[in-house]
This record gives sequence, structure tokens and C-alpha cells, in this order.
Amino acid sequence: MSSRNRNTILFFLIVIAVLALILHQAGILQPIEDLALGAVQPIFGGVLGVGEGARDVTTGLTDVNNLRNKVDELQAQLNELNASRIRITELENENTLLRQQLGYKQSNPDFDLAGAVVLQRNPDLARVTGQDPSNLARYIIVDQGSADGIKIGMPVVTPQGLAGRIVSTGSRWSKVLLITDAASSVSAVVQSTRATGIVQGNVNGNLVIKYVPQGEAIKTGDLILSSGMGGTYPKRLVIGQVTQVHKLDNELFQEAMIMPSVDFTRLEFVLILKKFTPADITQEPTPTPTPLPKATPTRTPAP
Repeated sequence: MSSRNRNTILFFLIVIAVLALILHQAGILQPIEDLALGAVQPIFGGVLGVGEGARDVTTGLTDVNNLRNKVDELQAQLNELNASRIRITELENENTLLRQQLGYKQSNPDFDLAGAVVLQRNPDLARVTGQDPSNLARYIIVDQGSADGIKIGMPVVTPQGLAGRIVSTGSRWSKVLLITDAASSVSAVVQSTRATGIVQGNVNGNLVIKYVPQGEAIKTGDLILSSGMGGTYPKRLVIGQVTQVHKLDNELFQEAMIMPSVDFTRLEFVLILKKFTPADITQEPTPTPTPLPKATPTRTPAP
């Protein structure tokens, strides 16, 4: 294209621009401008909508992340509270057990019990640290041993009753044979009648009082105590309660099943009797039941 033609086109464009400006100022082009803006408005609106949608998505993702972080924080706080609650419950349970043992010591001043100062320093109280997994050998391992003055043969008790006796020791541990073991035997007496027998465990972990003479009275609900015969155990340690009596006419002796007073499945703390005065309860007179007062008949006054 020649230079002359370019100048001509440029001149006409300038003339058209000036003419359009004059017409715009005069308002003559307003209908055409409205029509043009109406045609392009959906395009601009779509572009603006995409931008606003992108901003909404970004804001939504930020809110979800914030909520997730808050949930994680609350869950961590809940876990900590649950752990604290468990610790507090365990401390309360331990405190209850220790108070029971202190009460037992105070009610038995003649016993030299390992654990006399256990509520403060826990140096002598035997705490259960392990149990034998075998169903046939029923014993526990405690954390007191020969270095603490523990010797073989010492009885082991709880505030609920007799648990067993020491059968072996190490420097800082001891093995306690439970009375529910088949190798255990305890000279016992029926509290109400002073009938004597031998309490033994069996392979099922149950307690049985054997060798009770057929002529002696023993019934369900009777309390069985250690008799003290032989000096292995002190007298009057609670062993358990009779749940069932077996009598055979052609046998010299009868026997009875006993529910132990100690819950061996929940055993956590025990007390070891380092020293006691041997005594035989069977040498004491059988207590005479106090007769009940006779009821005095009342007379109805005559009308």
C-alpha cells in the first residue's frame, strides 16, 4: 500500500472518531451503546462469576482445614482428660486398699506385719508384681524378699482374710503359695461349733474343708477360720464361708465347699506376717450361744 493511501485511510479514521465523539456527546449513539453493552455483559458476568467462585472455594478449603485442626485439638484434650481420670481412679483405689490395710494393722496389734509404714514410704508392703500363667500352680510373686526380712513359711494375709504363705525368697522378691493351690493345707475350725478340719485347694482353684467328723455340725453359711494348730498360721484368720456340705453315711468324715473371703482375681496388695504368737483356737472353750429372751404374752384387757 502506498503512502498516499495510508494517509487517506488515517484521515477517514480520524474523521470517524471525531464524528463518533460528537454523536456520543449529543446522546445520539446511546441506543447503539446499550445494545452493545447488553451483548457483552454475560461474558463479563461469567468471567466475574468464575473469579468469585474460585475465591469461595479457596475460603471453604481454609475453613475445613481450620475445623479439622480444631477437632484434632479437642480430641487431644479429651484424650488427656481421660488419661487423668484413669490416673485419679487408680489412685483412689490404691488409697482405699492402703486404708484397709492400715485398719487391719491397727485391729491386730499383736501381729508384726510387713508394711506398718507402707502408707507413707511403701518399704515393707508387698505389692503383687506378677502371677503364674499356669492354671495348676497358684501363686503370686511379691516385691519383698530376704533383704526385707521375709522368710519361708511366713503367712500372707489381706484385710479380707488369709491369702497364703511364703514358700521361697530372693533378695528382693518372694513366692507366695495361695491357699487355693492343691499343695496348700490349713488347719481350720468352724466358727460356730469349733468343729475342726483341713482346708485344701484343688486343681480347679476351689477351697474344700476336709476331715470334719461326721458327728460335727457344719452347714451352709458357716464361717471357716484358721485354727492355729501346728503354729503355721495364727488363729482366727478368716478363710471363707461354707457354700455346700457333702455327707456320706458310710464315711468317717464329711467335707464342705468354701467360698474364699479373699478375691484372688483382684489381688493387688498383701501383708506378710513376720511374727505372731502361735495359739490353738481349739483349746479355747466353745462359745455358748446366748439364749434369746422369751416373749412375754400380752393380755387383751377385758371389755
